[in-house]
Amino acid sequence: MLFAYTIIGFSMFAWLICMQEKTNKQKLVVLTGAGISAESGLRTFRDTDGLWEGYNVYEVATPGGFRKDPQQVLDFYNMRRKDVAAAKPNAAHIGLAELEEYFDVHIITQNIDDLHERGGSTRVLHLHGEIFKMRSVNDGSKTFPIKGDIHLGDLAEDGGQLRPHIVWFEEPVPMIEEAARIAREAEIFVVIGTSLQVYPAAGLVNYAKRYIPKFIIDKNIPYTSSIDNLTTIEKPASEGVKELKRLLSGL
Repeated sequence: MLFAYTIIGFSMFAWLICMQEKTNKQKLVVLTGAGISAESGLRTFRDTDGLWEGYNVYEVATPGGFRKDPQQVLDFYNMRRKDVAAAKPNAAHIGLAELEEYFDVHIITQNIDDLHERGGSTRVLHLHGEIFKMRSVNDGSKTFPIKGDIHLGDLAEDGGQLRPHIVWFEEPVPMIEEAARIAREAEIFVVIGTSLQVYPAAGLVNYAKRYIPKFIIDKNIPYTSSIDNLTTIEKPASEGVKELKRLLSGL
């Protein structure tokens, strides 16, 4: 009986040590933009003079564009959905997921693809919506999964036309308050593949505590003079994440 209690006591001690190690992980918050998915073959509009796959973004990514030509907007996102389904996570997505072994990693992404999830990340907040979800034009709070196409005339239960679950330009960003909370709790803050020009997402770095380590990874480092305690890594996302992992091992 004493032996059994000893075994149980040791198991409980080991469990407590394991739980302490998990709770002691530093909170690493990563803000990602289109640059991290570009290496998976998903094009960005910031590199093409405001054109996205040949479309003016205000024609396919605004409420006005949808009112003017809903068929064009649905067709555009149906094609984007196919593009994302065909894409694969790259080394940057996978590398960030691997950091969960050592850090409490939270991804805040401006991207509508699911490459972070498929790369293995378990805590991902999508600021601008998700391409594999849809919602009614009448109610943005309830979403439905979608893998195929959305057609004009496809209606939600409330009778509203179904549209992509995407936050378009000129629309509020419902998840920004939760993202700001996560940013305030960061012990390390990383920015990858974003120009820091699209607000309110670009302002999240300012919610992070001034004294914590911050890193920016981009092949073209954005203007960052107001950010304290900053290390810049001027490389594409996959190479930059590899360098980030090396630098984090020395903290």
